[in-house]
Amino acid sequence: MRLSVRVALWATLASLPVGIAVAFVLARTRFPGKTLVDGLVHLPLVLPPVVTGYLLLVLFGRQGPIGAFLADELGVVFAFRWTGAAFASAVMGFPLLVRAIRLSIEAIDRRLEAAAATLGARPAAVFLTVTLPLMLPGILAGTILAFARSLGEFGATITFVSNIPGETQTLPTAIYAFTQVPDGDAAAMRLTIVAIILSLAALLAAEWTARRIGRRVAG
Repeated sequence: MRLSVRVALWATLASLPVGIAVAFVLARTRFPGKTLVDGLVHLPLVLPPVVTGYLLLVLFGRQGPIGAFLADELGVVFAFRWTGAAFASAVMGFPLLVRAIRLSIEAIDRRLEAAAATLGARPAAVFLTVTLPLMLPGILAGTILAFARSLGEFGATITFVSNIPGETQTLPTAIYAFTQVPDGDAAAMRLTIVAIILSLAALLAAEWTARRIGRRVAG
């Protein structure tokens, strides 16, 4: 449980700044290839997770073009480490994060930003005082959805970092391991109940907090 929460927390925190930037670009700008970029962002939602994990292993493994550079030059290793589990979880939860934030941005009344600009606010001030507060419900909802998705990630994780107890074995991979051994059903059921409780709590927290922030923003 501790490793699962650690992996999900780092996956969410690492992807949040990038997710906000990507969502803002997709919601507010037009550029050649925007449809392709949008498709690539959402590709992990439709690809089999094992395919995503295999691509991560090919690219970021110790022998991969990116992984070899990171390991040799920066000493950063993802494959078969808990950091790789966080990376895989971040990739799988990223589309949910971006989509929630993008919908929140698209729902903002641009006239509010224009009014702030006409009153003398600079673009940075408009973003911090008008746009960002109105984005908060979407940011929070996307953050918690990505966190919950990271808690439940299995296919990409087990393909990229395997199922190493104490290093990469998260709740889903531990459940899978218990189903493969005799008399492991009871332990698998206990972990399944824990996973359901954690995921449901995250979803309820996202709904409650988004509504609370929404009411404050509206007020």
